[in-house]
Amino acid sequence: MTDRDKPTSATRALWNAVQESSLGVVLLTLGLIYVAATLLTFTNGLNSVVGLMRTLTFLGLVYALSALALNLHWGYTGLFNIGVAGFMAVGVYTMGVVVRPPDPAFGPPGLGLPLPVGIVAGMAVAALIGFFAALPALRLRADYLAIVTLGLSEIIRLTLQSATFDTFLRETFNVGTGGGGGMGMPRNPVRELFLVDGQAGTPTALGELVFGTLGQDGLGISNNILIGWGYIFVLAAFVVAFYVILERLGKSPFGRILKAIREDELVADSLGKNVDLIKIKVFMIGCALMGLAGILWFGSQGNVSPTPQFMPLLTFYIFVAVIIGGSGSNTGAVVGGIVFAAVLFEGPRRVGSVVRDTIDAPTPNSFADALASLDPVAFLAFATDNIAPLQFVFLGIVLIFIMHRRPDGLLGHRIETAAAVDLSERSRSNGGDGDE
Repeated sequence: MTDRDKPTSATRALWNAVQESSLGVVLLTLGLIYVAATLLTFTNGLNSVVGLMRTLTFLGLVYALSALALNLHWGYTGLFNIGVAGFMAVGVYTMGVVVRPPDPAFGPPGLGLPLPVGIVAGMAVAALIGFFAALPALRLRADYLAIVTLGLSEIIRLTLQSATFDTFLRETFNVGTGGGGGMGMPRNPVRELFLVDGQAGTPTALGELVFGTLGQDGLGISNNILIGWGYIFVLAAFVVAFYVILERLGKSPFGRILKAIREDELVADSLGKNVDLIKIKVFMIGCALMGLAGILWFGSQGNVSPTPQFMPLLTFYIFVAVIIGGSGSNTGAVVGGIVFAAVLFEGPRRVGSVVRDTIDAPTPNSFADALASLDPVAFLAFATDNIAPLQFVFLGIVLIFIMHRRPDGLLGHRIETAAAVDLSERSRSNGGDGDE
């Protein structure tokens, strides 16, 4: 190793140490969050504790899925796509149209095909719309691409909300979207692991074991909460699969081209790479993953509707998760999604509700009255009663702090190895010994 190489190796080692310590702090913080959630709901019984844990874990995993898909666009390739909600809506609505029964007596008619076909169709249609959006949009730069994708997302949402579009589909293709009333989703297949035919009443062998041990006949946990935990294990498997796929993609030659495009598109083009074609490919892949994330998230909720589920605010939340974790880091995307869901999204609501229940004080009429009262209890009562708007204030403060102190996020980085093999001094030494 030359003297010129030593600072680079030292910098990389220092940065790896910082990342490891940051990950440790984040994991410790998440552990404290779960402990705090347990303490907040422990007085309401074990069922409330397990239910809150299920909610926090579900939100953390679905935000992690969405953040991983967005990280492929923004973190790897530098594509400023703020139409994530639209592509998620395309995925889940396509799945619903394909899977729902053809009989209109049960709501918007569908094609009545199996669920796996619907999932594949949802991903394919999301990728197809991503392809048509990419053709004109990816020739634009940064903020212009953001405007185009935001507009496309709103077009998708308003189209799905339109009763005229629903009528057109019914009359032309004998399928429907339900318009503003939304569409019922197929029954979650995880229920069939616990209940015969997925319907309440007769448990399966696994259901008898779980319900008898932990359920209402055992520790007193609701059977629906236990079934929800079963679906969480499915979500966790998809998060791992997303992570492995994107990690391998990022370390492949194709992934290194994506990073080159992110850093300097002109340089990548000058090296003979078809930048437009590569951007279209990665845009389609990312849109397909967003469609799958929408299916796994909203397809399990029983019913979907364009408003308010697919408002632009959803895309903003997912961007916040990526920013917190660190753009360009798949680990950061997962951690950022979990931290956002537990600390910034669901946490303030839960804490505010518990605190308000313990406060015996009237709520001031306005923020000025709360300050003028000089009573901390009255101010706390006002804050907990208005937790929703104050949550945005807290979120803004967190974003400002992160952008000022850690602009790369908790685990984001730009110190990356260009070579596909280990070129460190230890690797060269081992190779030299072997040659001798």
